[in-house]
Amino acid sequence: MRIATRRKATLEKTLNLAGFKCQIIDNKAPGIPIVFLHGMSYTNEIWQKIGLTETLLQKNIPFIALDMPYGIKSSCQPKSRSTEKNLAFVNEAIKTTLHSTEPILVGASIGGNIALEYAARCPVKGLLLIGPTRTLQPSLVESYRNFKFPTTIILGSEDNIVPSEDMRTLNDTLPNSKLIIYEGASHSAYKDEPERFKQDMLELYAKVE
Repeated sequence: MRIATRRKATLEKTLNLAGFKCQIIDNKAPGIPIVFLHGMSYTNEIWQKIGLTETLLQKNIPFIALDMPYGIKSSCQPKSRSTEKNLAFVNEAIKTTLHSTEPILVGASIGGNIALEYAARCPVKGLLLIGPTRTLQPSLVESYRNFKFPTTIILGSEDNIVPSEDMRTLNDTLPNSKLIIYEGASHSAYKDEPERFKQDMLELYAKVE
């Protein structure tokens, strides 16, 4: 337990980017980096709570977990629900911490929407989306034909926020996509099935590598 606490202390930092002051959890290592975007009701600490960051540390996989301005519980200052402002923060974080290296984006709920918006404008290696919201906006759908990278979509069968029909449509629209249903899981499927989620994420990472 002391090891995990010490690692956490060395990874956390605060960045001033795109007009926001936000915390990130950063692990520098060789390889393709993963960028984590939490959902509306969480902070970047959710990835620690499900043991995901510890798994990535053990496997020496680089990542940054961003505390996002849209988060209700986020410590970011100021807060903002603006898609453009949140995209600007993600873009600056990737430029600053990853030196514009093309990442894999992992986005939950609204974080999934931001991940899709980012991928529509900037190069990425892959996407892992958990119950992403607002996926069928016309401006986004038009860009999907250019998504040649692999995408994994995870949906909890008991998700009462994102319609399963939307996720199936998204899966059918993306050129290189895989839809995985977590039976009995809620909107935060990764939290309900953390071990399965880790394996699905590592499977996507191996595919991208």
